[in-house]
Amino acid sequence: MNRRAVESDSFAGYRFPPEVILLAVRWYLRYGLSYRGVEELFAERGIDVDHVSIFRWVQRFTPLLIDAARPCRHAVGDRWFVDETYVRVAGVWRYVYRAVDQYGQVIDVYVSKRRNIAAATHFFETALAGHGRPTEVSSDLAAPLLSVVDELIPEAFHDTEQYANNRIEWDHGRLKARLQPMRGLSTDRTASVIIRGHAFVQNLRRGHYELGAEADRKHLRLAAAFDELADVI
Repeated sequence: MNRRAVESDSFAGYRFPPEVILLAVRWYLRYGLSYRGVEELFAERGIDVDHVSIFRWVQRFTPLLIDAARPCRHAVGDRWFVDETYVRVAGVWRYVYRAVDQYGQVIDVYVSKRRNIAAATHFFETALAGHGRPTEVSSDLAAPLLSVVDELIPEAFHDTEQYANNRIEWDHGRLKARLQPMRGLSTDRTASVIIRGHAFVQNLRRGHYELGAEADRKHLRLAAAFDELADVI
């Protein structure tokens, strides 16, 4: 497996061992628990760690895990389903641009203060730079998406039929369900880390990485993948 070290001393200075830290991160991102909920699960196992530390671990290690896993990620498909949804961050609305491919892989996410051409352009330029150009894009009739797809991917077939985008709208529901018990959306950066982390874990569970493939059972794939990544970060 082609992997590269992100930071050899990522865990230096932490009182808890890497396996405890990464277990907390995995539980939080996978099960939609609150930080206090993760704290309680550890307390039941005789591990005394406060929810503030768990918050800091999630914010610190989620981006490192995503970066370390990037070389192991499968190429995305050529049909993109794109839409924006919304979440509350510190009591105000933020827009979340998201895209999935025909295989259910989350292509990219972007948290924005605005729902406009500039935000849609940033989202698409980042996704195109990282994943190439699709042959087909499905979206709703939102003016920014119509304009940006025509501008940046004129060769792609742009499907705006009424039900063409059901795949991404259904996937928004999974994100909202995960965010509901999470009390960490206090800043734009916090929201971005958690939403990206959710997409990352979702892709891992769906088998879109060459990680955890040797797990004995499918539902152990995520734990096995985190074990492999622990050796990298």
